[in-house]
Amino acid sequence: MVSEVLSIAAVFALAVPLAAQEGPAAQERKSPAGVASDPQVEQAREILRQVPLIDGHNDVPWQYRSRVSNHLAEIDFSGDTTRLDPPMHTDLRRLREGGVGGQFWSVFVPASLPGPEAARATFEQIDLVHRLVRRYPEDLELALSAADIRRIHGQGRIASLIGVEGGHSIANSLGVLRQLYQTGARYMTLTHSLNIDWADSATDDPVLHGLSKFGREVVGEMNRLGMLVDLSHVSPAVMHQALDIAQAPVIFSHSSAFALTAHPRNVPDDVLERLADNGGVVMVTYVPAFISEPVRQYWAGYEAEKKRFEALHPGDPEQAKTDFKAWKEANPVPVATLSDVADHIDHLRKIAGIDHVGIGSDFDGIRFTPEGLGGADTYPDLLAELLRRGYSAEDVGKIAGLNVLRAFEGAEKTAARLQKETPASDALIEELDETESRTAD
Repeated sequence: MVSEVLSIAAVFALAVPLAAQEGPAAQERKSPAGVASDPQVEQAREILRQVPLIDGHNDVPWQYRSRVSNHLAEIDFSGDTTRLDPPMHTDLRRLREGGVGGQFWSVFVPASLPGPEAARATFEQIDLVHRLVRRYPEDLELALSAADIRRIHGQGRIASLIGVEGGHSIANSLGVLRQLYQTGARYMTLTHSLNIDWADSATDDPVLHGLSKFGREVVGEMNRLGMLVDLSHVSPAVMHQALDIAQAPVIFSHSSAFALTAHPRNVPDDVLERLADNGGVVMVTYVPAFISEPVRQYWAGYEAEKKRFEALHPGDPEQAKTDFKAWKEANPVPVATLSDVADHIDHLRKIAGIDHVGIGSDFDGIRFTPEGLGGADTYPDLLAELLRRGYSAEDVGKIAGLNVLRAFEGAEKTAARLQKETPASDALIEELDETESRTAD
């Protein structure tokens, strides 16, 4: 579908009026006391009082699982999580200071988990998000629709959405997919770091060269449900095949531009060029190796250097460690910056168009962040840089959240139509892909 181009008046008409947000909670989105005023930062904050900033990907749920085995009380999300060891990027105070109006919480579980274990772990992570929201009701509320996001933002709270990171979580079952939707999941990334039985990952050797028949059935069922199809992590072949068959806008919840940083997790220009027809959104990520070519090249050679020193000192691992440590000290990791992220937004706007760009930080799913974007309080700084580069308030509102809201609404409208036309699919992977395999033989 062709994206609608909105005038600035129409853009802000879609958001909740400023007057509706001037309660005590909304006031917390304003500049922290004692912080020097910057005109562009203040303009960005004003935009975020009217438009919900919606971040496509944050791994706070994984922090609870990996640090404290999902014992919710053991991390005080209302406190200062920078004091933890290691520090976190997100807490309620910084979400407020960053003007966040909507957050997709990733319910990531490792791609190496077998299917039934992955499904169980994913439901446990969904349960964690529900419990987190209930624990902090003055700040967070579960959102299940685009209308929920607008309402919750207008009431001065943060709309909390759930995104499933990896199709391994459905254990090859459309029934599990539907139950994930019923418990609140509103997008699913088709793969994570490894191939699955029905789709190839961007960071694994291709096997299917795209989607299997069952994989195409998954995309169709997600469209019927109203669950956003997330193409971060998938191979370019899967990106193209999903765009061929998708009846609703797709998203890339945390990816950047391959033309600027040649990481396989990024989106090639020939895919970006197709987003206008689909209505989809690429939510630019902050992962340093995805937004800085020098950082990508450094980490690409890091393991090779380590192995080189091990080969130079066979039987003497301590000497290999000493020499590798000296190499690291002489070759520090290059620094990615806020400006690099803005460069990727520039490129996405140039190739895909302003209506197809969003933000997906990957906070708390990464060890390092770009300089200037150290935590969830820094979104206004990025938006201020865009304003300095000549982006209009309308442009910034779209990137902050209105583009992904439009995509979400498009998925909901498609689902309403398909549910009248098509029953839930009862296809089995054993039937579809066994047939495909016999045909290939």
